[in-house]
Amino acid sequence: MRFKKFLVKLIKKIPWYILKQSLGIIFGAIIVAISINTFILANRIADGGVTGIAIILHYLFNWETGLVVFILNIPLFFLGYKTMGKRLLIFSILGVATLSVALKYTAGIPVITRDTFLASVFGGLVTGIGMGLIFRFHGSLGGTDILAIFFNRKTSWSVGQIILGLDTIVFIGAAILFSPETAMYAMIYMFVASKIIDLVQGGLDYSKSLMVVTEKPQEIASDIIHKLNRGVTFLEAEGAYSGSKKKVIYCIVNRAQLTSAKEIIQGHDPQAFLAIGEVTEVLGEGFGNWKGH
Repeated sequence: MRFKKFLVKLIKKIPWYILKQSLGIIFGAIIVAISINTFILANRIADGGVTGIAIILHYLFNWETGLVVFILNIPLFFLGYKTMGKRLLIFSILGVATLSVALKYTAGIPVITRDTFLASVFGGLVTGIGMGLIFRFHGSLGGTDILAIFFNRKTSWSVGQIILGLDTIVFIGAAILFSPETAMYAMIYMFVASKIIDLVQGGLDYSKSLMVVTEKPQEIASDIIHKLNRGVTFLEAEGAYSGSKKKVIYCIVNRAQLTSAKEIIQGHDPQAFLAIGEVTEVLGEGFGNWKGH
């Protein structure tokens, strides 16, 4: 009873933003653990990084995956003490510890499918959701992330290149020890997970950015502002061939407004040059707010 009161008092002293960040990382790590147990381990699919090594060792020697994940990360935490910020390191330890415990206590969840392809796709989807939450709350699951940061400071390679290289080594190991199919399914799993991670971090509200080179910038901008209720920015530009000064229109619209924006541009200047880009997240007036970012 005294411990419970002490725990409540301790939690109340923790700033809300720290508590929210911790809960987000914990929740994300639990989702990843459920995905590994119900999709990956149940169908003998490999994974990348340190978790992938732990899974391969589980297949070979039946070692407890969660415990191996934590043990393999211990030397990396010491390495990360000098290469990562203190706060990120603390939240990485929280993520790894939660994953390790959750892998143990979610092992009894019934297997959803025995179809390896479906397990790769939906395992990637669920893992991507969990990892996306962890990254959204500024955490990580340690492992190759720490190694990538360390080698990035020692070499000219980017963090992404190093993580890809380390994952490739694990996949090759899985192909040699088990079968090429095991590595192939692992690649499908990682591909789906990476796409879902981007989706969770960026959100579902995809918008479009418009760059318009036109002889009638004022007229087009006026209609976009008043008819679509979107802000417009003029960029000063100069034609490389003609040397003439131009105003380039830059604005962002949601997907429902794209057709109307194109009609406005074509109506004023059929010769206008229009470039349309994909925008995964927009913060600011008229779009998302900065709360939680």
